[in-house]
Amino acid sequence: MIVYIKNMVCDRCIMVVRQQLENIGLNVSEVNLGNATVQPEPDSEQLRQISSQLKLLGFELLDNEKEQMVERIKSLVIEKVHYSDLADTHLNFSQYLSEGMNKDYAYLSRMFSDAEDTTIEKFIIQQKIEKVKELLEYGQLNLNEITWKMGYSSSAHLSAQFKAVTGITPSQFKASEKMNRKAIDKI
Repeated sequence: MIVYIKNMVCDRCIMVVRQQLENIGLNVSEVNLGNATVQPEPDSEQLRQISSQLKLLGFELLDNEKEQMVERIKSLVIEKVHYSDLADTHLNFSQYLSEGMNKDYAYLSRMFSDAEDTTIEKFIIQQKIEKVKELLEYGQLNLNEITWKMGYSSSAHLSAQFKAVTGITPSQFKASEKMNRKAIDKI
């Protein structure tokens, strides 16, 4: 059985969820961002226990298909933006999501917007900007390198998008003493 879990955004989340499910006595064959495959199928008491244990850690069980699909879209975007190199991929997110979800993008877009009160495009932009903030904070790459790494066409485009989302330029962000970053699961 696959259980769907909200707010999984990193490898540590995968590790923690696996530990919690195994502590409950389930055989966990696979854990990915947003879901886990367990055996035997949990009974209602185990589901309640899973839900309460995960809730203490900031996760949430998803029980309806719409929530599961929205979380899967988020996981696909987070995985691509935060854990892969967007340079030279010329990634078309609508095609990537359609293929990853096996659904028409127009359907996914409407469903996501209805559930989240934002568009998939805005969600992708917010995720990319948070990744840019992270890269700026580390200080290992200059803006041109970040532009290339994040798949932007130019540093002017990245800067304009950064300012539209944050209200400041990347250089102002880097110069500020208090770099305000958001947790991935809070976007």
